[in-house]
Amino acid sequence: MATAPEDIPEPDRVPGAPHPRMTGRVIGQDHAIAEFLQAARGGRLHHALLLTGPRGVGKATLAWAIARWLLSGSDSDDLSVPEGDPAARRLAALSEPGLHLIRRPWDDKAGRLSAQITVDEIRRLLSFFHLSSAGGGRRIAIIDAADEMNVAAANALLKVLEEPPADALILLVAHQPARLLPTIRSRCRVLRLNPLTPAQMGDALAAMDHADDAEALAALSDGSVGEAMRLAGQDGLARYQQIVDLFATLPRLDRLAAAKLSDGAAGRANADGDPFDLTITLLDRFLTRTARAGLMGAPLPQAAQGEGALLARISPDDRAARDWAGAQARLSARARTGRAVNLDPAALVMDMLTELAHLPPAQSAAPARS
Repeated sequence: MATAPEDIPEPDRVPGAPHPRMTGRVIGQDHAIAEFLQAARGGRLHHALLLTGPRGVGKATLAWAIARWLLSGSDSDDLSVPEGDPAARRLAALSEPGLHLIRRPWDDKAGRLSAQITVDEIRRLLSFFHLSSAGGGRRIAIIDAADEMNVAAANALLKVLEEPPADALILLVAHQPARLLPTIRSRCRVLRLNPLTPAQMGDALAAMDHADDAEALAALSDGSVGEAMRLAGQDGLARYQQIVDLFATLPRLDRLAAAKLSDGAAGRANADGDPFDLTITLLDRFLTRTARAGLMGAPLPQAAQGEGALLARISPDDRAARDWAGAQARLSARARTGRAVNLDPAALVMDMLTELAHLPPAQSAAPARS
């Protein structure tokens, strides 16, 4: 039985956050907006723009804002369009004839999203450019994310970029542009987006009704609004507090608390997120912040209650920092390998926690006396 369209998850949407096409304001990327506007108004707009930068900093939001601005005919300096604009409404409903969206397709046989963007999706792009050319006007394609194309899809796109259709603009969102063919990168103009500052993160999270948790979410997301929303949508702050509380029991690791954290990583992945990926991500952030504390002192702001005191205790100097950093690199590689070969998530996390409990800095750090 075919999956109903409303039940198919959107691969280009962060769980817990609105889709980028529904976000009306691009925060913290004024330089990229100015660069685009200068080219567009000067008649020098390239036929392909490669939007790069860390995941979740607004690349897709900017791509949709550019498409909305061009298709609506707006002349604003911030890519905004008038409220109720017909083109904006059509874009939000994915019914705008001048836009074609390419993303990982749904595989009905497997009952899940495809792991890659396939050549069939690029062939549909060719059909879009061919069929829409008769109507004239601007035609825009968004590929999110371009670094998810398989080899056949990438080669098919390259042919389009080598002979671009008239009045066409292709917006490629890429989290890891190095994975793209060099010949694709060379045929695009790059718009580089940067991580948001703490103040910009606060503005973005407040706009999404997360003002109360903005500091902690910003601390764990490295300037990525998308990552902050993913953590908020999956109750990531509570999971991170669980990690901090567990390591506060060192040097004698609380085995029951460790088992509870490990079991929480074993839930099934769904449209709202992947418990194993969340746990591994937060454990990786904890180790990174712990290593950094040994070099620069406990981070501010804290991402969990008691985090500052804990990191000062278990990572008091640069020697401890090196041990924690080495553990972070080693265990991150193990987690990736474990996921690739489908190891039991709970057992893998428990094994990682046990190893961390036996690190020299963990063994030598006695809990502070009250």
